[in-house]
Formats: sequence, C-alpha cells, structure tokens
Amino acid sequence: MILNNEEMLEVKGGALKFGILAGIIGGAIVFVVGVIDGLLNPRKCN
Repeated sequence: MILNNEEMLEVKGGALKFGILAGIIGGAIVFVVGVIDGLLNPRKCN
C-alpha cells in the first residue's frame, strides 16, 4: 500500500514522542545529579 502526502500527514504515533520526552527528563536528572556531586565532592583534574 502506498500512501499519498495527505495520508502520511494523518499517520499518528506516540512512541517517538515518549522516547524523546524520557530522554530529555533523564538527561536533565543526570545533569543535576552531576552538578550536585561536583559541588559536594570537588576533585582536581589530573
């Protein structure tokens, strides 16, 4: 089955949006934890 342009615009999917949202939230949590760890446990670079 071949879709035309109008039909392709009407295709809906939710997995990609959830994956992007989970990636953004996960990245923000890792960043905040890293900043807090760096402030509470400072170490010099070798």
